[in-house]
This record gives sequence, C-alpha cells and structure tokens, in this order.
Amino acid sequence: MSEAKRGARGAAPSPGARTGHGYSPAWRKLTIVVLRPLLSGLLKRDWRGRGNVPGKGGVIIAANHISESDPLALAHFVYESGRYPVYLAKSTLFDVKVVGNALRGTGQIPVHRDRADAALALEDAEKALLDGECLIFYPEGSCTRDPELWPMTGQTGVARMALQTGAKVVPVATWGAHELMPYKKGEQTGLAGSLKKGLHPLPRKTMRVIAGPPVDLSGYEGLPLDRDTLRAATDDIMAAITGLLGELRGQEPPAERYDHHKVLEERRRAAGAAKAAGSPRGAAVPEPATPAAPENAEPKAADS
Repeated sequence: MSEAKRGARGAAPSPGARTGHGYSPAWRKLTIVVLRPLLSGLLKRDWRGRGNVPGKGGVIIAANHISESDPLALAHFVYESGRYPVYLAKSTLFDVKVVGNALRGTGQIPVHRDRADAALALEDAEKALLDGECLIFYPEGSCTRDPELWPMTGQTGVARMALQTGAKVVPVATWGAHELMPYKKGEQTGLAGSLKKGLHPLPRKTMRVIAGPPVDLSGYEGLPLDRDTLRAATDDIMAAITGLLGELRGQEPPAERYDHHKVLEERRRAAGAAKAAGSPRGAAVPEPATPAAPENAEPKAADS
C-alpha cells in the first residue's frame, strides 16, 4: 500500500509526507457552539446511516446538491456523525470579512476559477485527507439543474482524489433543503419550476439525509487514471448517491442522469439554427433531450 493510502486511512504519514492542512480549534469550537443549536432549532431532521461515516481517518463525503442551503444541513449531519466537515469553497467567500475568517479558521479549502489555482486546491485537499480530515465534495459541481432535482452527471475530481489517495468515498443524499431555499438559478420547469424562490424558514422544514456504505472502487485500483477509468468510477459514485436519493424520496430515479453541459450546448445549437433560419427574435427554442456525461476531471467548489 502506498504512503498516501496509509495516510488517508488514518495512519500517521511518514516524516517525508506532505502535511500542513491547518485550522484553529477555537474557530471550530465557535462554529459548533453557534451553528449547532441554531440548526437544531431551525430545522427538523430525518437522518439515516450515520454509522456509515468512518469515525477517523481521511474520508470523502460525496453528496448531491439541490440548494445553496444544503451545505449547512449536510455539515450538521456529518458533525453529529462524529466528524468535522471540511468543504472546498469558492475563493470569493474567503474575501468576505467575517465569513472569510471563519472559513480559514475552520480549515476550509479555497477554490479559484483558473486551472493553476484549481490544481493547488486539489493538492490542499489531498493534504487534508492525509491529515485525516473529512472532506465534503459535490461531484455535480453546482446545484442540480435537473427539473425534478435528481443528481446530474458527475465530474471526475472526486474519483481521481479517491483513487490517488485510497480514501473511502461515502455517498450521501439530502432532501428538503430545496423547500427551505430553492436554488435561484434552477430550471423553470418540473419540480424546480414549481418552487417559490427565496428563504422560507416557516413552517420548519425537515432535512432528510442518508449516508450509504463506502462506494466499492476496488476494481479500479492499479488502473491508469485515464478518462475511461475516472468516468467509470465517477458513474459508480453518482449511481450510489442517486440510489440513496430515490430511497429518501420514495421514487424510482431516472434511468439516465441529466447532463447540464450537454443541454446548454444543444440549446445554443438550436438557437443558432433558429437564427440562421430567420426565426423571429425571441422565438421559443425546443427543450433538448437529456444526454450523456461530459468529461471534466476537476472537482468544483460548493455554491455556498
């Protein structure tokens, strides 16, 4: 087993291993003292599968993303499962005076938009895993654009991180945050289109969260981390998350996951074809069919 894998599974890294993921215990304690009672009072909860979250060692929590408010609900679940959550968050949040101090103090990881800084974020995430942290990833890269709020196709950064470090990937599904605060850029059709935008704390909403057993990625060990390997491992992770969400919702998930990038591409093509054909400005463009997954090897930051 490689040094990286030993570190990710909780053993102390060797003196030459990269370390340095830092945080302030005082800041972490402050967030617990403030947020824990606030979230308990604001939200009802239906939690399942907390025993599937390992009590120690580097671990990846891979979750669906339906609202800008679900990171707090998920963080509460993870903390009550015995771990302090560490997110990859948009770098702009670190520029906000109080918020930025809290993010840095609790050891959250900033993600910038350019590729060089994104690569540094991956290095920081790997260091955090080696230091035994519990990292929260949203493989979809943003809140879902699926009209019925099912998970979209995943990006391959989570699979790459897991296969490089040997860290376990625990799939988690959440449901209910969309009722508290629907995603403001969500689709205008289906369930997403029926939700009234804004914050709706009353009546108290129930946050349903379920964690499944770690995704079995053993079949990919030793394989080159090429496009096919990463895509297949990512599909396994997204299938586990989607299955758990189906259990929470009491519904059968769609056979094919929504691919937002491909949908946007097809919409642009349709708009271009309509313009070329001389359609009146503003004419409606038909909704494209749901397509297959694109390739993108980088994880994205949480939306909030």
